Amino acid sequence: MPRYFFNTRIGDELIDDPEGDELRNLDRAWEVARAMIRELLKTEGAQPDLLKAVIEVTDDEGQIVLEFPFTEALIDVPARRVTKH
Repeated sequence: MPRYFFNTRIGDELIDDPEGDELRNLDRAWEVARAMIRELLKTEGAQPDLLKAVIEVTDDEGQIVLEFPFTEALIDVPARRVTKH
């Protein structure tokens, strides 16, 4: 399984995730990043600096594979898509 690292960028400061998590794919990394942000905003409140923050998800080689702005985590996403025929 690939390992993803969830680094947090707040302004010019980058808070590294030295351990990362082994996850099945990038979709799961997106879900984890969203949950991390929502939990942080819940415990810390919607501070202006946090609302401008971004989680940069990197792979084992240090390449950014996903950038997740904190404000996007506030948007509710339906759990499953409903298709009407």
